[in-house]
Amino acid sequence: MSGFLNSIGRLRAPKRSPGNTPTSSTGYFEPLPSPGLEFTNPHQSSHPTSPGPKPLYLCQPFVKAALVKGSFKTIVAPPKYVDVNEWVAVNLFDFYHNLNHFYGALTDFCTLQHCPTMSAGPTLNFLWPDQNQRLVSLPAPTYIDFVMSWLQKLLDDENVFPTKSGRDFPNSFAYTAKHIYKHLFRIFAHLYHAHFEQILHLSIEAHFNSLFAHFLAFGKEFDLLVLKDLMTNQGMGQGVAELSERWREMGILEG
Repeated sequence: MSGFLNSIGRLRAPKRSPGNTPTSSTGYFEPLPSPGLEFTNPHQSSHPTSPGPKPLYLCQPFVKAALVKGSFKTIVAPPKYVDVNEWVAVNLFDFYHNLNHFYGALTDFCTLQHCPTMSAGPTLNFLWPDQNQRLVSLPAPTYIDFVMSWLQKLLDDENVFPTKSGRDFPNSFAYTAKHIYKHLFRIFAHLYHAHFEQILHLSIEAHFNSLFAHFLAFGKEFDLLVLKDLMTNQGMGQGVAELSERWREMGILEG
């Protein structure tokens, strides 16, 4: 039984440009079923490169801008007597819609011209499987639209997110949840890397930081978070992996 999901109903994602919506004619299919790595560092060598300027989201006062003070532990813990699958499902549902609203405020800046790849770090570019399951590089708005359309389809699928009384979550739900989390994480990573300046101009950095910190704490609590695909060849974090580490040092996130 899924009372939580039934109580919140079936919200729809904000409409985006229909030109980017994946269809059978686009040649691109849903993401690979594996929550493994799908990225490339095409210009990364085995030798360390000189560090570039520090990203704005790692600089003061922006790195500490937040609406929520203190530990996220109590926020992410499931309420008493609530099924863990329902708790994970309702939180993924909320993360999806909240992130989609933030992305909606940035769509004028995230364009084919300004974001020709799904970049998330100096040498990091996330890939998408084509119809032959070959990983290809896509413009960020196309990649994000594919992800959001795919997730909306999953959220509307009663076999994945049951809302009717008497229906249980499938045995594969934990695996599906990790896959969903991974793709939401990639959108956060791109928005921080490519659009944090616009986030500052809109004065929403405290809201965005709090949402992402909540997202990271939730992922750690339920073993959804994987930062390995944000590591350089030298084992150093890049992009939001650095932000996550900084927040741990500051006590915003638990180690």
